[in-house]
Amino acid sequence: MKKQKTAILDIGSNTIRLVIYSYDERRGLREFENIKTVARLRTYIQTNGEMSEEGIELLQKILLSFRQMLDDYDVQEVLVTATAAVRQASNQNEILKRMKKETGLDIDVLTEEEEAYFGFVAVSHSVPTKSAVTIDIGGGSTEITYFKEKKLQNTHSFPFGVVSLKQHFMQGDRMTSVEKEQLALFTEAQFRSLPWLNGLKLPVIGIGGSARNIAQIDQQRKEYPFSSVHQYKMKVHDVITLSDTLSDLSIEELKKIEGLSSDRADIIIPALEVFRALMKVVKSEDFMFSGKGLREGIMLNRILQTHPEELNKHEVFKHSSETLAAEYEINLKEARHLQFLARKIYLECVKNRIIEQSPANLLLLERAASLFYLGEYIDADSASQHTFYILTNRSIDGLEHLDRLRLALVASYKNKDTFKVYAAPFEQWIEKGELKSLRELGAILKFAYGLNGSKRSIVNDLSIESSQDGVRMKIFVSGNAMAEEYQAGKQKKHLERLCKCEVTLEFVMKDGDSHD
Repeated sequence: MKKQKTAILDIGSNTIRLVIYSYDERRGLREFENIKTVARLRTYIQTNGEMSEEGIELLQKILLSFRQMLDDYDVQEVLVTATAAVRQASNQNEILKRMKKETGLDIDVLTEEEEAYFGFVAVSHSVPTKSAVTIDIGGGSTEITYFKEKKLQNTHSFPFGVVSLKQHFMQGDRMTSVEKEQLALFTEAQFRSLPWLNGLKLPVIGIGGSARNIAQIDQQRKEYPFSSVHQYKMKVHDVITLSDTLSDLSIEELKKIEGLSSDRADIIIPALEVFRALMKVVKSEDFMFSGKGLREGIMLNRILQTHPEELNKHEVFKHSSETLAAEYEINLKEARHLQFLARKIYLECVKNRIIEQSPANLLLLERAASLFYLGEYIDADSASQHTFYILTNRSIDGLEHLDRLRLALVASYKNKDTFKVYAAPFEQWIEKGELKSLRELGAILKFAYGLNGSKRSIVNDLSIESSQDGVRMKIFVSGNAMAEEYQAGKQKKHLERLCKCEVTLEFVMKDGDSHD
């Protein structure tokens, strides 16, 4: 799988989606086309268990349309998968044979276990959470998994989804309080039937379109300043509030809600009640949305089969940051040297009681060093601004939203005033004391950057000595350090602000010569 394009045609019970991915070792898995249509195939399952002729014709028409689109893409392979609607149809074999004859497509009907497993693979390789319960609620089935320390413990598939729940519990275009209570009692009883699910007290991670819409609505409601919904977190009271608030609205009113797709307006209440019931059974306080689900899980599983060493679910951020660095052509040798310098300065500052030791801050500093000024790829003169914009506006696997902000503030550090400008829109989301700490890390990183002014990695070591007269830093170099002396001299003001005293720099050459 050195470099190829793979299309996944995902036949769900609510929507049918065509997604095209590319993969290579340096830039990882990338989605570059995503087209969907709402089919509601689950509504075509008749009382005798068969999918009606109308439903089969609709499926055929949609697949032919997607097949025509695929002819315009340079795709090496096409994977066609189907979930609950086709899986539950008693005339499944007839459907598969007819689609093969009329469209030329072979449909792989996923088992309940496969559907749950692929969802787990996607989540475990894209979020930092080590232990959680996942829920992927589709139109006709709901898959639940429980993983501990990134190891799958249990899975289960329930034969109900948002479309089928709407059919059974919602008679009009608005769910009544009685219908809502009946739905809640039903789903809660279903979840309690799994002994391993009760009282886990773990986060619940939602997968799929319904979970995405709920996250988007909550973001709009809170005027959330971060971009993307992948790894967005809500509290249990947020889920309850949304359910209670939206239940009072008609379908037409729901269609006007920011963040809610109009094609999901009639099924969002059933979805919310399912999440609410699951969190009650699990005794969960946190709900997170994963933008990676079934399709990504299928792709990642294929990569793991051929290149297992390339993906490590225990180092999600590392892999994500490496692909980001490759995309913006960061020099890995320079990045590693900057990490070394920043770490050394930090530890020397701790040793001299200039700053307090914090493993979390040291990890953040090293991560920021690996992506420092990635915006130089766009424009060197405004690298700081571009770095901050990129890191705050794109999803980074393995990094929750507030951690992404912390990374952006440190990795884009230019000076105190610019830092204040960047942080201003987010002041209600992060405490002043922490902002001060982040500014200090940025100052260390900015100075460390100056210590590699010639990009030759000639600074081998450094030490700090504190006295009543101030701070003296010895910088050990191998080679002509003219550029490093100049840049470090310009940037030492950041250290002086940190130390609250004068900083003297002494460059020590390998042969023993030195000069201040």
